[in-house]
Amino acid sequence: MNEFTPVASLSGGLLIGLSAALLLYSHGRIAGISGIAGGLLSRPSRGDIQWRWSFLSGLVLSGLVMAWFMPEAFAIRLIRSPASLIVAGLLVGFGSRLGNGCTSGHGVCGISRLSPRSLAATLTFMATGALTVFIVQTWFGGVL
Repeated sequence: MNEFTPVASLSGGLLIGLSAALLLYSHGRIAGISGIAGGLLSRPSRGDIQWRWSFLSGLVLSGLVMAWFMPEAFAIRLIRSPASLIVAGLLVGFGSRLGNGCTSGHGVCGISRLSPRSLAATLTFMATGALTVFIVQTWFGGVL
């Protein structure tokens, strides 16, 4: 995880930007993953179901394809307890709901549209993430 990977990082960023632009152009929708997934849980209209499932399926399938061709890219060692990962996931979900969007909706799409609300949300979750890492590393020795 300490490797400098400018080509892979740039490629990934370009693909994220391209997919966000294509979704906005083709459907007039913001590529916020929590909103797309949440929209499936809140009785979507008939025309909303297909594009939401397609987008989310593309995320999962592209990960599976990458894992097939480059399994070493997914070889990580978790140093957190399962309970802490569950709590972290629930807190991220709560934060996404509280902030009316997630990192992809606000950070990628909102900032590119020069949305003041998205800039404030992105600064807030980045600062909160940095503070959380600092607290866990300092007070808990990096392990929870």
